[in-house]
Amino acid sequence: MEILDFLRYSFIQKAFIAGSFTAAACSVLGVFLVLRKMSLIGDGLSHVSFGALALGLFFGVYPFYIAAPVAVLGAYAILKITEKAKVYGDAAIGIVSAAGIAGGVILASISGGFNVDIFSYLFGNILSVSSAEVWLSVAISFVILLMLYFFYWDLFSAAFDGEYAATLGVKTNFVNTLLVCLTAVTVVLAVKTVGVMLVSALLILPAVTVLQAVKSFKAALLSAVIVSVTSVILGIVFALLFNLPAGAAIVMVNLLFFAIAVLYRRVV
Repeated sequence: MEILDFLRYSFIQKAFIAGSFTAAACSVLGVFLVLRKMSLIGDGLSHVSFGALALGLFFGVYPFYIAAPVAVLGAYAILKITEKAKVYGDAAIGIVSAAGIAGGVILASISGGFNVDIFSYLFGNILSVSSAEVWLSVAISFVILLMLYFFYWDLFSAAFDGEYAATLGVKTNFVNTLLVCLTAVTVVLAVKTVGVMLVSALLILPAVTVLQAVKSFKAALLSAVIVSVTSVILGIVFALLFNLPAGAAIVMVNLLFFAIAVLYRRVV
C-alpha cells in the first residue's frame, strides 16, 4: 500500500490533525521549559494526569474533564511546594509525581485492575482519536498558542533572566504559574498522542534538538514546531508501514532528529 493510500482513512486523517496541533503546542512550550530548566515538569505532570485519568475512568466521566483541572492543580502544587517547603524544583516534581502515579494505581486497583482504557493512556493511541478529541486538540492547542503569543515578551524575559525581568516590571510569579498551567493542560492533551510514559519526550526533544543549531529565539520556536509536527507525521507513517506503536514511533523519530542535530553541531 502506498503512503497516500493511508490518507483515505478518516482515523488516519484525525491522527495527523490532532497530533500536529498537539505537537505544535508541546514544542513551543518545550522551548520555554528547557530554557527555564523546568523540562522535567512535563514528566511529573504526566504522572499526575495518569492519576486524574484513572479518576475520570473510575467515575465514568470523560477523562479530560477531570484530568485537565487536576493536572493544573498539580502544577500549582509544584510551585507552592518549591516556594513554601523550601525544596528544590526537581524534588517538588518528584513529590507531586509520586502522589499522582500512586493515586492512579490505587484507583485502577479499586476499579478492578488496569483495563484497555488505562493502557491506551499509558502508552498512547493516537490512531483511535475521535472527532470530538480532534476538535478538542485543535481548540486547546490554539488557545495555548494564543496565550503564549500574548505573553510572549514576559515569558521571553523570564526564560533568560528571571531576576532582571522582575526589575523591568515583569510579574515573574504570574509568568511561572501561567507556564506550568499551560504545560499541565498540554500534557493531558498529549497523553492521547504518545501516552503518559512518553509525553515528556514530546515537550523536551524538539526543543533540545533545535537549540543545538539555532541561535535566534524566534527561529528556535518555529523550528521546534516544524521538527515536532514532522516527527508526528513520520512517526504515524512508520507505525502504519511497520506495524509499530505510534507513540513510540513518534518519539524515536524525535530522537533521530536530535541525533542529526548533535552531529550537525559537531561538524559545523
